[in-house]
Amino acid sequence: MKDRVISVDIFRGATIVLMILVNTPGTWSNVYAPLLHAKWHGYTPTDLVFPFFLFIVGTSIVFAYQNKKPNAGTYKKISFRALKLIGLGLFLGAFTISFPFIKEFADIRFPGVLQRIGVVFFFAAILFLNLDWKKLIAVSLILLIGYWLLMAFVPVEGVVSTFERAPNNLANYLDVKVFGTHNYKPDYDPEGLLSTIPAIVSALLGIFTGLILRSKQEKKTALLIGLGVALLVFGHLWDFIFPINKALWTSSFVLVTAGWANIALALIYYLTDVKGLKFGSIFRYAGANAITVYFLSSFIAKLFYSIKVDADTSLHGWLFNKIYVHDFMSMELSSLLYGLSVVAFYCLVAYVMYKRKIFIKV
Repeated sequence: MKDRVISVDIFRGATIVLMILVNTPGTWSNVYAPLLHAKWHGYTPTDLVFPFFLFIVGTSIVFAYQNKKPNAGTYKKISFRALKLIGLGLFLGAFTISFPFIKEFADIRFPGVLQRIGVVFFFAAILFLNLDWKKLIAVSLILLIGYWLLMAFVPVEGVVSTFERAPNNLANYLDVKVFGTHNYKPDYDPEGLLSTIPAIVSALLGIFTGLILRSKQEKKTALLIGLGVALLVFGHLWDFIFPINKALWTSSFVLVTAGWANIALALIYYLTDVKGLKFGSIFRYAGANAITVYFLSSFIAKLFYSIKVDADTSLHGWLFNKIYVHDFMSMELSSLLYGLSVVAFYCLVAYVMYKRKIFIKV
């Protein structure tokens, strides 16, 4: 990227680090509440992490493609990158440690985090290349309002729609119909088909932030905070009729999470790019190989859960119980310390890769 903005790198890396932390507790039975997703409606700090990453994907698109022409070569690069992300996600969903190292077809999950990143990146990048900011605003509004209208007013097999986890929830219904057994849960998937539509807007809102950062505006920090506050207000107002919900990636959820992302990025931008304070280097290292670090953490975590030390204990469970579980500390603290140790390991990996100038572009 040309004209790098330090805060963007720090924000991206911090988001990846948080994704790893919330995905790898010592035990899911004992986790501090802020490190868990909301049970359904509402949101916790953990629910901000994935939309933050899609948001910064959008911001990064501005830096990477603002001077690119919408031609066959650019479209090919965008498509290839999107397909690589989707392919890596499908691999994580299909891999198993037993020969032939692929799950039974009926057990493979098709949607996933990397798949959603790939799809969102593809559409956000194509839209950015072909539309100006005013048309992007119009597209964002059409997608968010259209998604709300679909979810609120389209009946499911003659039954009035609901936003609850139920058969007459349109997003759940379509996921089950389209993917069948290939979902995260039998009745819903947090990276499902219909909910990917508003997820694209999470990246588009990041694009607007990228345009502000690349502009010649003098009061960028104030603009970002003002935009963030406005998105928070509108998101929470929309929550009254379209509840904030990560699993459904509701329109209110898109606005609220983008609001917090703008405020967080504005503060980092002010401290680093404006005031010149030096901090967060470890996050920059993680951000330089964000997808690689995330993929490694997901793949190795899957191995640790799959490898058995004995009939009832995985390698993950064995390490957790042997090293982190003690009578003098709570299980929640033990679980958190395990997660922090995992984060420290991948930060070290990212540091070594950065210092050795190993940058794997996915």
